[in-house]
Amino acid sequence: MTRRKIDPAAARDALILEIAQRRFFLETLETRNSDRLDFHDVAVWAIRDALAEAYEAGRRDANQS
Repeated sequence: MTRRKIDPAAARDALILEIAQRRFFLETLETRNSDRLDFHDVAVWAIRDALAEAYEAGRRDANQS
């Protein structure tokens, strides 16, 4: 059985999207060329929590390496 090597950039992007979907209820992080879809009002505590989650994910990944 062969193991597929995981692309680190793809794994990072998937995690960032997962955090954005869970914390900000966004469908995508892709530009859609629509102010209504591309700009969102987000509370500073929600941004802080999402950044903390991303930081902790990076810290865990660094400790596993």
